[in-house]
Amino acid sequence: MTSGGYDPNQYPQGGQPYPGGQQYPQGGQQYPQGQPPQYGQQPPQYGQQPPQYGQQPQYGQQPQYGQQPQYGQPQDPYGQQPYPQQYGEVGQQGPGAGQPGELLPRFGARFIDGLIVGIPAYVIDLLLSKIGIVGSILGFIVVIAAPIAYFVLMETNMGTTLGKKILGLRVVAPGGAAKITPDVSLKRNLYLVANIVPCIGQLVAIGLMIYIAVTIEQDPNKQGWHDKFAGGTQVVKA
Repeated sequence: MTSGGYDPNQYPQGGQPYPGGQQYPQGGQQYPQGQPPQYGQQPPQYGQQPPQYGQQPQYGQQPQYGQQPQYGQPQDPYGQQPYPQQYGEVGQQGPGAGQPGELLPRFGARFIDGLIVGIPAYVIDLLLSKIGIVGSILGFIVVIAAPIAYFVLMETNMGTTLGKKILGLRVVAPGGAAKITPDVSLKRNLYLVANIVPCIGQLVAIGLMIYIAVTIEQDPNKQGWHDKFAGGTQVVKA
């Protein structure tokens, strides 16, 4: 015993007593309830609240405030969904869509159609011209009207012509509609009307056909100016 009531034998660690029989360990660290921690158990850090009764401590990364964890759904750590896009968003083509027809097959189809409709028309013109001036006028009308009637009737009823069918092509209506209407077909073949003017008309028709070939070759969808004039028709592979 020493003066002041302090017994070093009673407190060999150098701690100080406090009311309730608890003592302060060295370094100023306190043990709640006067009990030292168990072997292997770390005391709580300064400012850290112990878990409440019935609450399990969380390990790993905690969700942010206001963010609800999803269950049964894998999460992408970079915020992107690793799932393929929904059906129809990628690679889906509209009704009637197909691979555009190239210039050379289309030219071949037009040549075949010209023979199919042109040879009978010129035979009729030759026969009518023997009648007289009236027959010549009628024969000229047949030569001009026959190709236009042929293309309009074939495209509106079959969606193709005989020449295009032989070379595996068809005409698609604007917007992928199921059927080409007569007015749309007439617009895309309207350049043939230039032949109504003798001599000069034929030169104009040839010039328009050259311009059609150039615009078909330059357009990524192989649409000529006559296709766009008709509202967006397109010749595709059947």
